[in-house]
Amino acid sequence: MTGPTPTPHAAVLHGLSTDFAALSQQFARVSADLVELDRVLAGRPAWPHPMPYAAQPVYAPPPVYAPQPVYAPQPRYAAPAPARLRKERSDGWIGTLLATAGVAVTLIGVVLLLVLAAQAGILRPQFRVVAGGVLAAALVGAAVRLRGRPGGRVGSTALAATGIAAAYMDVIAVTAIYHWVSQPVGLLLAAVVGGAGLTLARRWDSQRLGLLVLVPLIVLAPIVADGFGLLLVAFMLALSAAALPVQLGKDWVWLHAARIAAPILPLFVALELAGGEERYDPWLACSCVVAALLALISALLLLPGTTHRSATAVLSAVGTTPLLGVGLAVDRVVAAMMIAALAAALLAVVLVGDRLPGVAGAAHRVFGALCAVAALVAVTVAFDGRVACAVLLAMAAVVAVAGRDDAVARWAAIGFGAIGAAQYLEWAPPGTLLAPTAVSAATAASTLASSVALAAAAMAVAWSWRGADRMLWAGAAAIVGYAVTSFTVTAGVLIGGPGRGFFAGHTVATICWMAMAAGLFGYALRLPRADRSVPIAGGLGLVAAAMAKLFLFDLGTLDGMFRVVVFIVGGLLLLAMGSGYARLLDRQDKLTSQNPTG
Repeated sequence: MTGPTPTPHAAVLHGLSTDFAALSQQFARVSADLVELDRVLAGRPAWPHPMPYAAQPVYAPPPVYAPQPVYAPQPRYAAPAPARLRKERSDGWIGTLLATAGVAVTLIGVVLLLVLAAQAGILRPQFRVVAGGVLAAALVGAAVRLRGRPGGRVGSTALAATGIAAAYMDVIAVTAIYHWVSQPVGLLLAAVVGGAGLTLARRWDSQRLGLLVLVPLIVLAPIVADGFGLLLVAFMLALSAAALPVQLGKDWVWLHAARIAAPILPLFVALELAGGEERYDPWLACSCVVAALLALISALLLLPGTTHRSATAVLSAVGTTPLLGVGLAVDRVVAAMMIAALAAALLAVVLVGDRLPGVAGAAHRVFGALCAVAALVAVTVAFDGRVACAVLLAMAAVVAVAGRDDAVARWAAIGFGAIGAAQYLEWAPPGTLLAPTAVSAATAASTLASSVALAAAAMAVAWSWRGADRMLWAGAAAIVGYAVTSFTVTAGVLIGGPGRGFFAGHTVATICWMAMAAGLFGYALRLPRADRSVPIAGGLGLVAAAMAKLFLFDLGTLDGMFRVVVFIVGGLLLLAMGSGYARLLDRQDKLTSQNPTG
């Protein structure tokens, strides 16, 4: 006979009893250890017979045969995310702002010492120059000492920048105001002072130091140099060149921007003044060349080590822009040659750009666009409207064919073609095709050459865009049709006069439209069936345009035999195209069916 089945709470009581018994034994051991430790520390003798600690009796309930209850685990609650501590706003910008303001105010004081005091006759020139030099040296020395102290980075940068800029303006004053040294010697001293001073920026790894030197000088140097003359341009070029080694190996795009702005801003003003006075200044033109070379060399040296390649390339391109306006300082032929040389140099960089570190990618596109702009400016400076029109259209055709694989070249071709076409419409407007108009030999020659170039450019641009749709080819066909008509009408007027020559030109134009349609159909037959849609559509469009011209213009405008000739020849061409295309298409389909794999 079996005993009663234990209840679940009996099992729980058994477990708790066992746990408390174990804890009691553990506490007894800990108590004995503490008593012994107290005896040892107090120096008392040990008990002769240590008291043994018997284990406490443990109540053992009857064995439990029932299975232990299973308790479901309690759900875990995710700890709340710690509150995001609000970042305290740093007050470091206050010191930077105050230091920058101190740079500006101190340098203005140096300008007052060097310029206004000289104009008012206050103090002797030697004292003013020496005082400026001593102040510059003291500021740089204080900056070096302050650099190593805690929190001295901002103050040392401001002090050093002020000292370097003051020393540079002192050299400008010695050269431009007091004329104590010749201009070449002054420029050499300026380069030494600027280079030695800006070396601190590289040693301290401080782009801010370079900016605090260059930016105030861009503003204040014209005051010390007494205007935006050639001497100021030379000093700014020397400063920009001296700052270039500081940038090598540093990703300082803002310093690069300041370096580029330092010479080109006075160059723009000097060019404007030279153009307004209508005088030529070869030295100013040479300064434009030096600025452009410095900008390009800077780009080639800095692009491999910068992460801002697009900005560096754009800033360098801006540095060459004074050369595009060199026509204000020299004769147009010389200016065109200088600008063409810039375009050639940029083209060389673009062609070998894949082998130059850092040029591929964004910089390649920037230099390609600048090359196109320089070429455009060179053409417009060198030639008048008629010749420039033909040259630009020819350039569009050449660039489209040669640069088919380059997106910048294709867009440059479109730009050349658009500008050339606009000039072409100025010399050959649609009105000259609607009514007989007498033209001079020079105008006729330029129109004939431009017509050929316009047709070639339209076809080349359409061909250069891989996968061009029908709309692009339709636009090219319309341009070609206009160019052909302008060519034939102009040639007819030039040969036969405004009367019969005009009629003969339109007669030939209509026949040429038909002949071009026939050529497109013949070209379509040499293509696979899947590729025939575009040339066939172009041929049909030309036929439709020729028929419209035949009935809407030729029928009412042409006179006598010209009307007869154009209708007979046009009709015969249409008959030949229809029958010939059908025969050739049938023959080609039979060959395809007999040899499907061939």
